[in-house]
Amino acid sequence: MSEDTPVQSTPADENEGGSSNAMRALLIGTPIVLLLGFGFWFHSRNRVSTDDAQVDGHLVPVSSRVYGSVEKVLVEDNQAVKAGDPLVAIDPRDTQAKLDQTKATLAMAKAQVEGAKAELERARVAFQQARSSDLDSAKATLDSRKANLDKAASDLKRMKPLAEREEISAQQFDGVRTQAEVAEGDWRAAQQKLGSLQREADIRKVAVGAAEARLSAALAQVEQARAAQEALELQLGYTRILAPVDGVVTRRMVEMGQTIQPGQGLLTLIPLHQTWVTANFKETQLARMKPGQEVEIKIDMNGVELKGRVDSIAGSTGSRMSLLPPENAVGNFVKVVQRIPVKIRIDAAEANKVILRPGMNVEATVLLN
Repeated sequence: MSEDTPVQSTPADENEGGSSNAMRALLIGTPIVLLLGFGFWFHSRNRVSTDDAQVDGHLVPVSSRVYGSVEKVLVEDNQAVKAGDPLVAIDPRDTQAKLDQTKATLAMAKAQVEGAKAELERARVAFQQARSSDLDSAKATLDSRKANLDKAASDLKRMKPLAEREEISAQQFDGVRTQAEVAEGDWRAAQQKLGSLQREADIRKVAVGAAEARLSAALAQVEQARAAQEALELQLGYTRILAPVDGVVTRRMVEMGQTIQPGQGLLTLIPLHQTWVTANFKETQLARMKPGQEVEIKIDMNGVELKGRVDSIAGSTGSRMSLLPPENAVGNFVKVVQRIPVKIRIDAAEANKVILRPGMNVEATVLLN
């Protein structure tokens, strides 16, 4: 045999080499796997995640507050608008005509108030005159007539015995008696005059009350007309429907020329700057969760990660608040792990990184502490 002939390896040698390589790989790989497993456990022991999470936001319905015909539709679907921007214009002519009529009614009511005020002033002046000068003069006249009557009666009483003894003539006694009768007539006439003036004063007092009532009625008509005018001015303002918030127009359901009713929905505004995340965590994941904990949010659309905070935890499970809640008082009960909605607020500094729209899917991870 030549010295250059190579020595061939035997199968036993190959088995020994493979076994040693496998042992070496096992010895090296096992610590690595254990280290990776420990690292994953350490990383996830204070984290709970769910992919059952969506972006939520306010849906602001815009409806009409008056009846009318649509004159213009000033926005389109998916158009961004600012608060106060005009959205829909309703034909204002009917409301404007009613407003003009109400303004005329208000002016007439104000004129009636001025007339009632003048009438009340005249009634008060007449009452004061009847109550003061005329009545006082009648009372003074009555007192004077009473004094004359008393004097005449006294003279008659003194002259009567003299006439009976014929110390005075019958003619003289008749004159004294006539004076007494005249004095009594004047006194009775003064009494009637005073009574008449008192009744007239009472009548004029009643007239003052009636004038005051007419003035109150006229003032009430003014207030009624003013209230009607303010209501129509509001309705006239409602013919221009403005955006209540900043947002994006969605589901526009109104067209030009359409006749709409009060309360009829026209479109929906979605304020994209006021969104949050609703994550449905399993009930077994909530033991250590509380408001204020940090949250990592991964957007399915583009993989962008945002930071947020747990805002609040719902008061019941999602299934309990569904249209048909489960009824467990039956014989075929199967226990199912329930999910509870958790509201997550996105940090203000993170919100500008991406525009989130309600309904988008995200993955939420809460960092427990």
